[in-house]
Amino acid sequence: MNTFATSKDAVIWRGDGETLLVQAWGRDSLRVRSNPAGDVIDTDFALLEPEPVDVEITVDGDTATIVNGAITVVMRAWAGWDWQTEYAIHRCTLEFQDAAGRTLLREIPDGGALKLTAREFRPLAGGSHRLRAAFEPPAGEQLYGMGQYQQDILDIKGSTFELAHRNSQASVPFVQSSAGYGFFWHNPAIGTATFAANRTEWIAESTQQLDYWITAGDTPAKISAAYANATGHAPVMPEYGLGYWQCKLRYWNQEQLLEVAREHQRRGLPLDVIVADFFHWPKMGDFRFEEEFWPDPAAMVQELQEMGVELMVSVWPQVSTESENFAAFKKENLLVRTERGHGVQMSFQGPSMFLDTTNPRTREQAWQILKRNYHDLGIKVFWLDEAEPEYGVYDFDNYRYHAGPNLEVGNVYPQAFSRMLFEGQRAAGQEEIVNLVRCAWAGSQRYGALVWSGDIHSDWADFRRQITAGVHMGVAGIPWFTTDIGGFGGGNIEDPGFRELLVRWFQFGAFCPVMRMHGDRQPSERVLAADGSPRNNSGAPNELWSFGEDVYAILVRYVQLREALRPYTRRLMDEAHTAGQPVMRGMFHEFPQDAVCWDLADQYMFGPDVLVAPVIEPQATSRRVYLPAGASWTDLHSGAVHEGGQWIDAPAPIDVIPVFARDGALAALVGTI
Repeated sequence: MNTFATSKDAVIWRGDGETLLVQAWGRDSLRVRSNPAGDVIDTDFALLEPEPVDVEITVDGDTATIVNGAITVVMRAWAGWDWQTEYAIHRCTLEFQDAAGRTLLREIPDGGALKLTAREFRPLAGGSHRLRAAFEPPAGEQLYGMGQYQQDILDIKGSTFELAHRNSQASVPFVQSSAGYGFFWHNPAIGTATFAANRTEWIAESTQQLDYWITAGDTPAKISAAYANATGHAPVMPEYGLGYWQCKLRYWNQEQLLEVAREHQRRGLPLDVIVADFFHWPKMGDFRFEEEFWPDPAAMVQELQEMGVELMVSVWPQVSTESENFAAFKKENLLVRTERGHGVQMSFQGPSMFLDTTNPRTREQAWQILKRNYHDLGIKVFWLDEAEPEYGVYDFDNYRYHAGPNLEVGNVYPQAFSRMLFEGQRAAGQEEIVNLVRCAWAGSQRYGALVWSGDIHSDWADFRRQITAGVHMGVAGIPWFTTDIGGFGGGNIEDPGFRELLVRWFQFGAFCPVMRMHGDRQPSERVLAADGSPRNNSGAPNELWSFGEDVYAILVRYVQLREALRPYTRRLMDEAHTAGQPVMRGMFHEFPQDAVCWDLADQYMFGPDVLVAPVIEPQATSRRVYLPAGASWTDLHSGAVHEGGQWIDAPAPIDVIPVFARDGALAALVGTI
């Protein structure tokens, strides 16, 4: 009897009810699937069809080997005897190696009397299973990725992550190791991931099968490229994604928004996008402008475009029970189902339910409303808020989607939300697409998702966390990242402490993939309709000129710097599109041979040539910066040139963010900021 069955690119092992399929999936990469109760299932949650590759498959008794370029898997089958039950048991374990034969990752052994199981399935009612997959990691590895979690940890070895989305948390389960591999948990189930010193564990609370993808590469850039090929590249960034975006909570009428754009024109300030934020609609889920406050949106869009400005509108997946669209959406099963309770899933400004974006009919019908009320007016940019979705209570087991129970498929929701807009815009003839979205999962990048970091607080601790958030999102394959400059909540525009924070955040924002001002500034502005009925409040002014003349002078310099960076930023966006490279990069991405670079959590590379060291402490006038070995570094402020491989104390008065150009790059910008 043959232990293994083979095809041109795969090996199958069967035993004790389990089917294990290991298959080449792109260059230097493998996909592993295991079903405990039948044949493996073809799912496409994020992985795309791979390009064909030539592999070498060898079977020698109870051992099978697949060699695919830089990665090798050794499959070892064995049979034992359980003396307690007096029947044979059958197992097959996996070990992944690089081209030199070094072990990258391997499943845990059974441990003899310990009777451990690397792929542990526990049955649940309805046919799904709780899954735990356990691996022995290489000693001394450092890990990066997993998406956006609000912490300032760079090396996530030793960390545990909830595999679930929340406001300001985007779980993207791809991790990159300093040992030379990338690992993608191709499973949208709610669960956990733990990267301990002695064990790596992935848990899915409910799933049909095990499914992961692994690649080998001797540099972070190669691993990033392979992952982008597997899950999709970001599209071409539109030109208006390269400049400055202006937003506040919230421009509450048409004339107010237009006047801000006109003031930019009068002052000669660059502006690419301006935003009509939430509650420009009558009721949540109406997906249209409220006529009293926005009497002629078509004329508004036309005037903005004549100024070279695009209008972005906020779209929430919440549908109020009072919305004009609620009854039809509910009747046609286009809303998320609640397993127990009264069905209300969120109560912000009244009870509401969420669009089920995993349902193709939902995506089609919701887009038709968005097209009629926004896109047909010339609006090309959408802000997809609440995309986690943000349930009033994160009881993940209480919600069911068209694609399955939330516990089993819930993390794919934000990807489907971005897909809804992207496919609709493409079908309507729009070629270049970028949409701002508050959450993402693997594959979101191919749907034009620009992810921002959610409703973070206006304080220094949250500011520091945005550096590592941006780096980890880039590692996880989401190259378009931004934050609310100044933080979302808690900033008073008259507070000198907040003004200092805003300046430092704005300087950082100039070197983010997208530069976008936003926040709910204090003091709030009350909004009333003509009949005296209340509308959602607006925040205090949040324009460049809203924080005093001294601050304004600094902000103007950096918004003009962003314009000067446009050709370079275009190059970075093109690298993201064609080569799958992050825009905001950990220092290790460019300098993997420099050991110091694997531990730098408070500085980063903006593309290959610009080192950025944000000032992240209040009242600081200098900061330590590490200049990596293997390059010379030009201070873009003073023009001083430093050799790499050393720490320096960089001057950083309030109007200066330490920025260094690699090997003479961007020479025209020296001394301009």
